[in-house]
Amino acid sequence: MKCAPVKTAPKISRIRMHMMEKPEITPEYLSAVAREAKAIVALAFRNGPIENFHSGKVCPTCDGDPEYSRITPDEMRSIMKNAVDHMYTYLLLKESDKAGYEALLTLGERYTTMWDKPVLTKAVRGISGSSVK
Repeated sequence: MKCAPVKTAPKISRIRMHMMEKPEITPEYLSAVAREAKAIVALAFRNGPIENFHSGKVCPTCDGDPEYSRITPDEMRSIMKNAVDHMYTYLLLKESDKAGYEALLTLGERYTTMWDKPVLTKAVRGISGSSVK
């Protein structure tokens, strides 16, 4: 006599499980997240195609005038594609190679020593004083 197969809940990936874990929100944890955010932005965004526009000459006609676009749609597409591709790579590296990810953050940190501390753009449950400024 054959038994009917037992249906099981779908397996939750290791990454998904990690995302569901709730870390203890301490000043040290917030500092580590700030370090991570700044390093990733430096590597995934700041040091990408946008650097080519940033390093060019300022337009004497449109400088400071928000009416004029300084980045073409193709340039913006290139900037965002670069940032997404890097973020995708870094997030996978974070899960698959902790030492490699830490080395990446250390590299990115070199560019951010003079940057402002990040602030939350949205209130986050469980973080005291996390109201948006």
